[in-house]
Amino acid sequence: MPSGHILFAVHNGTYVLKFTGEIRAPMCATLDNFLEKIFVDDSLCSILIDLTETEYIDSTALGLIAKTAVFLQMYNRRKPIILSTNPDISRILESMGFDQVFIILACQNEEQCINELPEVEPSEQEMMEKVISAHRVLMGLSEQNQATFKSLVDALEMEQQAQGEDRI
Repeated sequence: MPSGHILFAVHNGTYVLKFTGEIRAPMCATLDNFLEKIFVDDSLCSILIDLTETEYIDSTALGLIAKTAVFLQMYNRRKPIILSTNPDISRILESMGFDQVFIILACQNEEQCINELPEVEPSEQEMMEKVISAHRVLMGLSEQNQATFKSLVDALEMEQQAQGEDRI
């Protein structure tokens, strides 16, 4: 019974492969078959390989991961992305030259990779502009959104105009 898993998701030509646990040679036939299917997908545009929950990965699996970089380089000249938070795995990737053919986002832990946006204190006017702008974008997505948010945007714009007149 394998102690690792390979999960995947695909959306609009972007494939995400998530490797968890120990990834060893017996899993590689499945991975290779899947990669061959990806490589004939005309909608393929990018590949992200998530190794954040990988405890161990053998050289056979690394060779198949490298295959994605070789294919994408020939197919669309893009580098796949690897996300790694395990320092041992990141070190192996670098020592094998993966940093030459992949974009590697490597850090000691998830907190170092993912940062919180610094909070901004907008003025009331700036906040109003951002709310109106965001809702205008939503309105542009569909007729239903147009109908849903039109009265809100109209009301906010009237309030904004009234506040502007009060300042004069």
